[in-house]
Amino acid sequence: MSGFENYPRELADLDREIHRYAAICGVDLSQRHEVERCLSEHHANWSDDKARESLMGLLVLRIKVETEMLEQGLLPPPLHEHAPVQGDAADA
Repeated sequence: MSGFENYPRELADLDREIHRYAAICGVDLSQRHEVERCLSEHHANWSDDKARESLMGLLVLRIKVETEMLEQGLLPPPLHEHAPVQGDAADA
């Protein structure tokens, strides 16, 4: 067990961060090809690459949480397309 005790809240928090970094990267999460392109492009500018790396890490973490939920017989909710984004893109 990963220590997640409240899956719905943890996924909502995770999704909020995923949407935040997707917005910073200019990625529409409903367009798989955009996500794949973003994750495969390495940037010379460190701040741009930091956002891409953060997005990748968050997506991997979400998959791990979903896997854990499925192993426990729980059905994870989909990554919502229009989760509210809090904060400014400049915060990253």
